[in-house]
Amino acid sequence: MLDEARSREFGRQLVGIYSGAVLTNLIGVGHETGLFEAAAEGRATSVELAQRAQLEERYVREWLGAMTAGGVFNYDADTGVYELPPEHAPWLMGRTARNAAPMSQILNHFGTLLPRLIECFRSGGGVPYGMFRPQFTDRMDDVWRRIYDEHLVDGFIAPVAGLPERLHAGILVADIGCGTGHAANLLGRAFPSSNVVGYDIAPDAIAAATAEAEAMALSNARFEVLDVARLPTEPKIDLIMAFDAIHDQVDPAGVLGNVRRALADDGLFLMIDFKFSSNLEDNIDNPFAPLYYGISTMHCMTISLAEGGAGLGTIWGIQTARRMLADAGFSDVEVLDSPRPQNCIYVCRP
Repeated sequence: MLDEARSREFGRQLVGIYSGAVLTNLIGVGHETGLFEAAAEGRATSVELAQRAQLEERYVREWLGAMTAGGVFNYDADTGVYELPPEHAPWLMGRTARNAAPMSQILNHFGTLLPRLIECFRSGGGVPYGMFRPQFTDRMDDVWRRIYDEHLVDGFIAPVAGLPERLHAGILVADIGCGTGHAANLLGRAFPSSNVVGYDIAPDAIAAATAEAEAMALSNARFEVLDVARLPTEPKIDLIMAFDAIHDQVDPAGVLGNVRRALADDGLFLMIDFKFSSNLEDNIDNPFAPLYYGISTMHCMTISLAEGGAGLGTIWGIQTARRMLADAGFSDVEVLDSPRPQNCIYVCRP
């Protein structure tokens, strides 16, 4: 017999799911139009906020209705004044790693490719990486740039025993799947005695990385367009880094094998990836799990399958990662917490 109370509860849950989808779009609007920055200047009516942001008041007023009903803004009905609480503002604006507003643009971009993804459900294959670009490159840069600024040296490098000292002394470093190269450039600036090379398959990302290195006057950072499945094994590299770059490879096992062969005997592979179990039942209570299973379906898994690849997916999990790293020849794998609760740091030694 149908449990009516349980059915109604799921109906309420579904309303919350759809409301979240709508708010995702509207957070993207706020991010693009500067509404959050304008609201952070202080309490305002819809007219005042529209004037600050130089936008049409009627649209701003309706947007504020959704933001208020969704718990993002406060509203004083007696004065018609809206407030972005100071506790909410860092999650929606600013240059810190806490700003999550750019994620809305990534998710909304994925939505534009849903018709192609639905065809993949019916016929197999995948959505090629090229169909996500250049928007995906730009938006991932927006997300990760502030994370690197805040956490790269102190959060990802410093916890690894002995690594800061080796970098200060001078070693050869490679960042595989480097995107626009901000991590490699920051590392080159922080450790001028080390030489850093960044590899990525996207020519426009490499062009941006090279331009930034030139703007930062770095003589120890360079970039090259390269499929990291063809990572050169000579000269040997002391440190190889991969930031969320392994799980969406066409041949992740092959890439890990090449990483192992490219490392010096005393080298180190630093892999930052998602902190999940490989077992669904272990992830059900993880608040990040629905988001990243969805991202995997809409991006990470499908771009690999589009090339006939493994389709490993975003939530390949610690157990699978450890097994694949061992198969690739890493005998010593330590898993550390990262500054971001959804990520962990794999410290891998031959």
